[in-house]
Amino acid sequence: MILEIKNLNKTYESISPLKNVNAKVFKNDVISIIGPSGTGKSTLLRCINRLEDADSGEVIFNGKNIYDRNYPITDVRKKIGMVFQSFNLFNNLSVLENIMVAPIEIKHKTKAQAYDIASNLLDWFSLKDKMNSYPHELSGGQRQRVAIMRAVAMEPEILLFDEPTSALDPMMVSEVANIIKDLHSKNLTMMIVTHEMAFARKVSNRVFYMDEGIVYEEGTPEEIFDHPKKIKTKSFVSKIDSYEKEISKKDFDLYMFISELMVYMAKKQLDMHKVNMVNLLIEEVTINEIFRNLSGDEMVTCHIQISNGELYIKYGNLSNFNFDLKNIDELSSSIINNSLVERNIDREKLEISYRFKL
Repeated sequence: MILEIKNLNKTYESISPLKNVNAKVFKNDVISIIGPSGTGKSTLLRCINRLEDADSGEVIFNGKNIYDRNYPITDVRKKIGMVFQSFNLFNNLSVLENIMVAPIEIKHKTKAQAYDIASNLLDWFSLKDKMNSYPHELSGGQRQRVAIMRAVAMEPEILLFDEPTSALDPMMVSEVANIIKDLHSKNLTMMIVTHEMAFARKVSNRVFYMDEGIVYEEGTPEEIFDHPKKIKTKSFVSKIDSYEKEISKKDFDLYMFISELMVYMAKKQLDMHKVNMVNLLIEEVTINEIFRNLSGDEMVTCHIQISNGELYIKYGNLSNFNFDLKNIDELSSSIINNSLVERNIDREKLEISYRFKL
């Protein structure tokens, strides 16, 4: 065990987001922290990192309480990194300088050592060509990568993420997920506050559901999202209103895709007529409209939402896609158009979205 939280409490003037929180974190865990807004998720991270001090309780890191008077705050900064929701990059520094500054100022690395660390990270994160750029010159996804690199440059034992995908468009969420998987492969322990449930399911080996100021329920992603035990967890999970998946022509498994959708639709409590209709529409669009016009085998993102009697489907990352939709047979076109309310094609964003009436 690398971290243990014992009886942690935090109160502000009008609210108490943390009420006797207890939790254990094991080495190489990737823990997603989910739950309604205002339930102390971000506050918990900030108290673990000592960006805010808890009112009472303990955070035991590698056997020592970081709230002991003699525990150096600089050791917390060195060993427990933080990636912020709003990136918090230094706008007056280049990408390279943003990554180098903490190793020099906090870990007392030489400029040459810090440069080597930054250069290796820029290679790994495929941003070497942006090393002399400034934050305002980068896309949101690039700024997030720089923020992660800056934290990783400190060689932390635990890395905390506060809503790492909230400022990103859907296409970038998958990129951040892949970065987190890469970091996990290098044995980095991570805790991630997120509202993206598909993202949490994809990157985590454990999930904390927070409510009532505590870790209300914890388990594997499958246990929390598919088989929650407690009342509030069940209520929260039942309200998750979208399904996301990465698919490709090369290894697409329609039966697995449909079976996962069935779980999602069961939570939406759809009648069998609508379930069958959704399955048919998604199959026709995916196989006969998307894949027939896709020349490569790259991963495509698929986002599905059912709301107010309508089905919304969006396909993204369509870098080798024929947006003229030329390769559609007459029967498929008829099935799709019979329920289609609107189809939107965005060549710039490499997206195509549909709205169907159920």
